[in-house]
Amino acid sequence: MPFAAAIHRHAQDHPHAPTFQIEGRVFTFGDLARIAGALAERFGDLVGIAERRSVLGDRSRLIALETGNHPLFAAAFLAATSGGNCVALIDPHLPEATRQTMHDRLSPDLIVRADGANLSLHAPANGETRTFRETEGNERKPLAIGDDTEPFLIVFTSGTTGTPKAIIRDRGSWRRSLATGEPFFGIDRATRTFAPGPLAHGLTLYALAETLVAGAEFIGAAHFEASRAMSIVEAKEVKRLALVPTMLRRLCAAAAGRPQTSVTQITVAGAKLTENDRDSAALAFPQADIIEYYGASELGFISVATNGDTASATAVGRAFPGVTLSIRDDRGGEMPTGETGTIFVDSALISDGYVGTTDSAGFRCLGSLATVGDLGFLDECGTLHLLGRSGGMVLSGGNNIYPQEVEAALTADPGVHAALVLGLDHPDLGSELVAVIEPEGGMFDREALERHLAAHLPRYKHPRRIWLCLNMPMTQSGKVAAGTLRQWIADGNDALELID
Repeated sequence: MPFAAAIHRHAQDHPHAPTFQIEGRVFTFGDLARIAGALAERFGDLVGIAERRSVLGDRSRLIALETGNHPLFAAAFLAATSGGNCVALIDPHLPEATRQTMHDRLSPDLIVRADGANLSLHAPANGETRTFRETEGNERKPLAIGDDTEPFLIVFTSGTTGTPKAIIRDRGSWRRSLATGEPFFGIDRATRTFAPGPLAHGLTLYALAETLVAGAEFIGAAHFEASRAMSIVEAKEVKRLALVPTMLRRLCAAAAGRPQTSVTQITVAGAKLTENDRDSAALAFPQADIIEYYGASELGFISVATNGDTASATAVGRAFPGVTLSIRDDRGGEMPTGETGTIFVDSALISDGYVGTTDSAGFRCLGSLATVGDLGFLDECGTLHLLGRSGGMVLSGGNNIYPQEVEAALTADPGVHAALVLGLDHPDLGSELVAVIEPEGGMFDREALERHLAAHLPRYKHPRRIWLCLNMPMTQSGKVAAGTLRQWIADGNDALELID
């Protein structure tokens, strides 16, 4: 069912049921439909019938939504994706220069930003800016529903280096994704979901959409803080969590001695959980099933893993329902089982690719297949093993090493909380494999780590140098900020301690 149509149906059937809650502000389905309808009218009034200026031309009005996790985000997202509109999500926490580059690339018809409790609506073409207040919403006609082929959503890659790429998706792929995910994840009206990550990023945004479409309640957070998040889980009797591994680890630590039995499902993406993560989650949330999925903004869902599917440090599960996986060599030929190559996907969830010119890296197609350049292999059971991105491979002493495989081995050690592996220039080896580690609990045992690595990796895949970082820098999406750490190494930043 189209996103807007689902909200309209719930607003008619149970208008007073809570659906979106953030920072103590609670919106019912009736509220959401009313405010979104008023916003959609304001968007039309402000932009009017002026010639479209955006990168989409006359295909659709492009609205840049740059509010962050604001109480009016859900209503603004609904209005900005109603028929005739396409939304571009921009994280307001990005550097101003990066956001300006995004604006320059997209030339949006309208920019929506947070303005205290209100929203600021700015039309670049005529320079006009208006303030929208929640109280402006009165009864409005249902939001317009667009065709499957209309552009619907533009999101940006969360790469830690370079300018993020704009990925465009049409309504049809979004609708198919929601239709596929609802029965698989078992979302229904009772599935109260807490997803504390940034709403401008894929995992949290999708959790919001699937929760609203199912007629359930979504709870977000302006910022993630573990003890406060645990209080929300406890007070609201949350049934499902949707978050990245870093957030889950910190939530489990905050839950020590206070197991939360209301949580029956935990959906994780963005990185792989370790066995230690799963053990901690079993103590903190004893009734919860954990579902991990591997995906990409360009490709949608790729693989999914449940308990017992991720015994190997590189395993990321089997193909998501409706998805076919294929491992190909550099010439496009299919690789035998167990052989490493580029991971290609064939599914109905693939995006339309990038907006504007790019560096030609990442998303590309081979017939009906598509890839973002990730490398891996399929084992004899059909389980996908993820080894890393082609451009991230480290060639050290003549050996091809995939950092993600080494990171997975490192974080599988109970003494390692988080890790980043990268290659640095070396006069003899070509590249030297190094690692930055955040130890668990601030304590580090080098000998124990060496024994662990010896049991899981050949010697040439062991990092030659290790820095300790007691508080890893993280991106807004909850991933280790690789670019920041690489710069810290180059600068000799005091936040890092080199271990002899």
